Amino acid sequence: MQTHRKSGLTMTTIAVVSAGLSEPSSTRLLADRLAEATVASLATPGRDGQSGGAATVLHVDLRPLAHEITDAMLTRFAAPALSAAMAAVVEADAVVFVTPVFTAGVSGLAKSFLDVLDKDALADMPVLLGATGGTARHSLAIEHGLRPVFAYLRAAVVPTGVFAATDDWGSAGDSAALDGRIRRAGDDLAWAIRASRRTPQEADALPATADFASLLGGLGH
Repeated sequence: MQTHRKSGLTMTTIAVVSAGLSEPSSTRLLADRLAEATVASLATPGRDGQSGGAATVLHVDLRPLAHEITDAMLTRFAAPALSAAMAAVVEADAVVFVTPVFTAGVSGLAKSFLDVLDKDALADMPVLLGATGGTARHSLAIEHGLRPVFAYLRAAVVPTGVFAATDDWGSAGDSAALDGRIRRAGDDLAWAIRASRRTPQEADALPATADFASLLGGLGH
C-alpha cells in the first residue's frame, strides 16, 4: 500500500479500468460497483481485526484513449493522456478491470490497452475482473478471454470474476444475485490487497511521442 506523502497515512489506491464504448455505460457502472464493494470491504476489519485503511479510486476510461492506444500499438510511443493512464494503473495497489464482451470475446480496446503495457508491469498486482454483455451466453468470457491474459502478465487475479448480462440489471431477483456476486468479488480483492506481496511501482510507461520538429532537429546543420 502507498503512503500519502502529505499526511503520512497509509492509502490504498485502486485503479478502475473500464473499456466500455457507450455513454452511459453498463461496463463503467459494473466497474464502479466493484470498486465500491472493495472499498467497503477494506473498511471492514479482517480476521486479524485490522481494516485495510482508507482507499482512493482512480478511474481510467479507455474510450477517450482509443486513438492513442491504436497509435501506441503502431508506433510503440504513448501520447501524454495514455501515459498518464498507464501510470495510474501500474502505480496502483490493485486494479479492477472491466470490459464489454462482443461475439464471445473481450473488446479489442481492452486487449489493446493491455498489449501496450510492459509485460512485467502488472506482476503480483491484485486484480478483479469483470465483464458485461447482452446475454448470459457470454458469461464464460472472463475465464477464456481475460483470465489467461492476466495470468500471462503474472497478475494476482482474484478467484471471483463478475459477469453482468442485460437481464442482471432488471428484475429484483437477478439484481440481488448480481449484488451478491459483486460483494463477494469485493471481499476477494480486499483480501488480496491485504495479502499482496507487490512492492510500490513507478510506471515504466512508453515514452511520450516527440513532436516532428524535434525528430528532425539538427538535420539542417
